[in-house]
Amino acid sequence: MASLSVVLYQNDPRTAQTLAVSLSQHFESLYLARTYEEVRPAVAQHRATALVLDLETSGPDEVKHLHHEFPGLCIVGTHRLADDKLWAEAMSLGASDICEPRNGDVVRSVLHHLTRSAAA
Repeated sequence: MASLSVVLYQNDPRTAQTLAVSLSQHFESLYLARTYEEVRPAVAQHRATALVLDLETSGPDEVKHLHHEFPGLCIVGTHRLADDKLWAEAMSLGASDICEPRNGDVVRSVLHHLTRSAAA
């Protein structure tokens, strides 16, 4: 199986570091985007298979743009106040999932969607 690369962008540095530690236990390559402007170039440069994206900073419309630009990319959005409305909107725009930025939830979601994509 090819190595899987994940790009992580979280506006809160503490959350970013915590998620980075958890994700690095499951993926060979993890790139931490420090600003939102680094997300697109990082996805392209690292040939990311997944992106964990802070939706509080970027918003659902950004999911649409990223999904259009990188159609095979697994996009897992995070939001502290994720609700059904935000989930439905982001999913309709191309997200693979939306969850709160908790280690277990994010890792489980990325692994689930990448495994499902590999099986298809």
